[in-house]
Amino acid sequence: MSHRAVVDDTYAEGFRSIFGEILITARDRKWLDHACAAATGHASSTIMCDCEAGIDRYVGPGGDESFATPDGRPGAIVQFHVPRFRKDRREALERAMMQRISMNVLTCPTTRCFNQIDSEDYFKLGRKIAFFGDGHQKRVERFGRKMWWIPTMGGEFLLDRRYGFQDGIMGGNLWFLGETEDSAIEAAEKAAQACLTSPGTICTFPGGVASSASKAGSRYSFLFASTYEKFCPMLRDELGSDSGVPEGISSIMEIIINGRDLETVAEATYNAIEAAAEIPGLRTISAGNYNGRLGKSFIYLKPERAAELAKNA
Repeated sequence: MSHRAVVDDTYAEGFRSIFGEILITARDRKWLDHACAAATGHASSTIMCDCEAGIDRYVGPGGDESFATPDGRPGAIVQFHVPRFRKDRREALERAMMQRISMNVLTCPTTRCFNQIDSEDYFKLGRKIAFFGDGHQKRVERFGRKMWWIPTMGGEFLLDRRYGFQDGIMGGNLWFLGETEDSAIEAAEKAAQACLTSPGTICTFPGGVASSASKAGSRYSFLFASTYEKFCPMLRDELGSDSGVPEGISSIMEIIINGRDLETVAEATYNAIEAAAEIPGLRTISAGNYNGRLGKSFIYLKPERAAELAKNA
């Protein structure tokens, strides 16, 4: 009889974002991975990063081949999210995308950058980044698209002229309560991989996994967030009855799921649960929430629970 972890009857508390989505292509997977790693670096959490970013999925040759890249080369779809509650959300998203494309995609050998969101409102990132050409940049038509061409020492860089953005969801999450650190990590890895194959979502932390779930606020006034001590296994004895860690649990790993909309994030959540549920040593799958104080986009871990609440709403 196979082991299966218990899924808590709880919900992940998501909140609204605005996000941009780009397609990076390169000569081969090596340079594509270098560009994606750089472009999504230092973008794990909005707590102290300019945005939250990650790879949605690989497309074209070597990836989802049902998605044909404009230039026929290996590609990856990347998302950049900024919380909608930020007053400067539009400016913050434009700045994050411009800096990351210009500093980390343009500089990477053989890459090109394409817009993935056609929206009524948009950023003129192509024109702004093209100034790097120092007067030698040109507007061109390539691959059936209107693009900017920038000469570089390595050859050329091409990017679309306009980059759209739209509303999305941030903060979907799952917790994996393991009897050992290895079991918690393996479950979280499987879950993050399942999200990578769920179109429209990203996992933002290194390798898709966070070992440091946080709570809002801190005893220190200069911190926006701090360790969630109630769920730190090594504090269970010190906290006593205030600890939320069950006996026999020595490690809790988390994944964060951002995406295009609530339905997409929910689907990725259920795929992640199925991918991880039978890992040996994984005791429980749960999620973090703040009783609605952070956001109003709830992703219930049990689909039947979500259906029941929707029916009675």
